[in-house]
Amino acid sequence: MAPNAGQAMTNEPQQLSLLQGFPANPKTAPGPPLAARLPVARVLIESPLPHLDRPFDYSVPAEMADAAQPGVRVRVKFSGQELSGYVLERIAESDAGQALVPLHKVISPVAVLTPGLRELANRVAARYAGTVSDVLRVAIPPRVAKVEKELVAGDTGGHPPIEAGMAPLPSEPSGAGPAWTDYRNGTAFLRHLSAGGSPRAVLSALQGFGPRSWPRLIAEAVAAVRQSGRGAVVVVPDYRDLDRIQAVLEELLPASDVARLTSDDGQTPRYRSYLQVLNGTAGVAVGTRSAAYAPVRNLGLVVCWDDGDDLHIEQRSPYAHTREVLLLRAEQDSAACLLAGHTRSTEAQRLVDAGWAMPVDAERAVVRRSVPRLLNTADSFEQERDPLARIARLPGAAWRTAKEGLERGPVLVQVARAGYAPSLVCDACREPARCQSCQGPLAIAGASGSSAVPQCRWCSVPAPAWRCSHCNNTHLRRGATGALRTAEELGRAFPGKAVVTSSGDHVKAAVPGVASLVVATVGAEPVADGGYAAALLLDGDSLLRRENLRAGEDAVRRWFNAAALVRPATEGGIVVITADDTAAVGALLRWDPAGYAQRELGLRTELQLPPAVRVASVTGGRTAVGHFTGSVTGRLKAEGVELRVAGPAPLLTGHSASAGKAGANTANAASEDVRTLLFIPYGQAATVTRILRAVKSASAAKRTDDPVQLRLDGVDIL
Repeated sequence: MAPNAGQAMTNEPQQLSLLQGFPANPKTAPGPPLAARLPVARVLIESPLPHLDRPFDYSVPAEMADAAQPGVRVRVKFSGQELSGYVLERIAESDAGQALVPLHKVISPVAVLTPGLRELANRVAARYAGTVSDVLRVAIPPRVAKVEKELVAGDTGGHPPIEAGMAPLPSEPSGAGPAWTDYRNGTAFLRHLSAGGSPRAVLSALQGFGPRSWPRLIAEAVAAVRQSGRGAVVVVPDYRDLDRIQAVLEELLPASDVARLTSDDGQTPRYRSYLQVLNGTAGVAVGTRSAAYAPVRNLGLVVCWDDGDDLHIEQRSPYAHTREVLLLRAEQDSAACLLAGHTRSTEAQRLVDAGWAMPVDAERAVVRRSVPRLLNTADSFEQERDPLARIARLPGAAWRTAKEGLERGPVLVQVARAGYAPSLVCDACREPARCQSCQGPLAIAGASGSSAVPQCRWCSVPAPAWRCSHCNNTHLRRGATGALRTAEELGRAFPGKAVVTSSGDHVKAAVPGVASLVVATVGAEPVADGGYAAALLLDGDSLLRRENLRAGEDAVRRWFNAAALVRPATEGGIVVITADDTAAVGALLRWDPAGYAQRELGLRTELQLPPAVRVASVTGGRTAVGHFTGSVTGRLKAEGVELRVAGPAPLLTGHSASAGKAGANTANAASEDVRTLLFIPYGQAATVTRILRAVKSASAAKRTDDPVQLRLDGVDIL
């Protein structure tokens, strides 16, 4: 039964901090005349409160009968407050058992919430134990009245017109796709798409530049599915990847058929593109995270590029991952699915091992002629030639490679950290230098020589008179070298050569193919015209030493992404890595991302760690986490489900850990932030997430404990 607004508040008095001071009133005074047909609207209210994540019945005044259609935005009265929401459906009669509050206003007659999007939002909310309202906040862009007026008046101000109808199709068949012929199962995948099928594949792309680069591969797959009369959704991590894939798509398809969806462009362009997709004037939606929800008509293909990138994770509740959203959507719409990257995530490997997706990768002969030569300075041969290579930041082999590479073109230098000296330590005892105000880490932001004053990375307070709390020394040294310092050192080592940096707030998308040193932090490597002549992958051990379950997997992904930008070995391309010889380094030297993913997945399966199982984290005060976890495990036990539980354990961030060292030991144990982990087998995931969602809703309604944060499958949890 869908209650009305008054009834909801009657059953849960004083439960909403948002609505306090507005008591419930189960009786409603007679209102305006109602719609003659289907006079009841079921409305989903936009609210972050979990216990309001359900439809409420409202009456439809006669004057709104035509405008208040399913999918439109409305304003409603809820216990004295005016809230926004979406009309889910119109029905003839409510089963609330009392008089209904009338709709207050129809914000827009445009039905932005389609039935398919509503179903997808329900699935995503169920998977992540979140609320549908939170999902729709990400999926549907904010309304821009000016764009809707263009829709009505036909005045687009020079932009592509927004008219309902089928998007144009490619005039000529895309064929087998020349870029796909290098890959096993590649031609069969494209032919299946062109014939109207829905294959599922995991692609390991070789090159990141040139006519056979990953944007070309994805664009040819999209062109094939458009030839079959169906639409496509393509999601990439950031705006640089978006610019590249959009440019190639518009080479193969009409520009009006491609809609760009990203919040980086601003609300107006994003909403205009959303309406173009909604009305069918664009058959391809390409963008960042929110594009995964684009209401493409007759969806035939969903594509996720580089699903291991953490930019695919939504930063707001329910913290959904683009890959999982697209997998749910492919299942819902019976669409094809393509997970592509230079490497293979363990989640993608799990799909391959389960037989859900087929691998699409290159034969070894193709790999050898397509990738650069790979050299590790930590192997036994290089160690004999250069005994100091293990401790030097730029070993002799790396220096020689850079010198020779600069004679042929640009050289990429990948470093782990941005800034100049991102961390400082005591010159005498090597203890990390800490701020005396907040105990945060000290750093030097720029190259200022002896006049540089360290400052705290947390509170930004300068520390000109720092003194070590361990040995009383007053001298500092760099604990790590950032991109700016590396660029400065390379500029001295190679005088007369241009040095370009790409890091922090100054990330470059591309560089010309002339002789220069390009120093970039991981993930910020620009694309060079014609590819790099060489690449130096520095600080590899720092990436591998991160205290994270995915440190090795993430390091391999970043190395492959950089190496894929280098010319093939047949053209003199070479990549030098300075990390110790580990399984991760071996995967790069053999160019075997699938083998590394399979190994990682096997180890995690043996230990029952993600992605072999799902994991839920409950974070908050000790008392609140204990009550929440107890309620969940109690309900699960009643249904015959027992989970492996880890915790509660103190949530020691750098700030709280340092504060503890300073002597702040008087905090109340009940208010201490802790985290409990629940490890969930996939066979029991539906039951567990349902109960997690129910307990979260009940806890929010009762308000007996402080709120807790619930996250599922967070990559930074372990």
